[in-house]
Amino acid sequence: MALDALWTAIEQIPVAREIRATGQLFPWIESVHVLAICTVVGTIGIMDLRLLGVGSVDKPVSRISRQVLPLTWGAFALAVVTGSLLFASSAMTYANNWPFRLKMICLLLAGLNMMVFHTTTWRSALVWDTHRQPPAAAKLQAGLSLGFWLCIIAFGRWIGFTAN
Repeated sequence: MALDALWTAIEQIPVAREIRATGQLFPWIESVHVLAICTVVGTIGIMDLRLLGVGSVDKPVSRISRQVLPLTWGAFALAVVTGSLLFASSAMTYANNWPFRLKMICLLLAGLNMMVFHTTTWRSALVWDTHRQPPAAAKLQAGLSLGFWLCIIAFGRWIGFTAN
């Protein structure tokens, strides 16, 4: 299969071989990955809870977005880099691991949900920015976002118990 050849080639990248060969690199990279994911989910959680009308309801949504979005994107970039390094170290194993696949599907769905939010609901944010209760569409998308990110965490954790 063509994908198996790709996974094997990825595993042969020098940095991937080095991660596998040493006992120290993988846990360090994994620790940074987990901290980055915690930051991503924490900052997204702040925004989503505001959109649900549960937290920081006295602050404008746009202000919270301006404060947390740069941190979210920085942490997400770090999570992508570290996650890619972890994947490269055992690409074949991860690619054939169903919790890993489910994590990637949820990551894709979280991204699509965010894209829909920013191209539709967010366009009218000036109208409801300071309302304690945002519109139903914002609440729905925030609920979906939290759900997807909780699944990403759960499946990510599950990978460690199922990848051999």
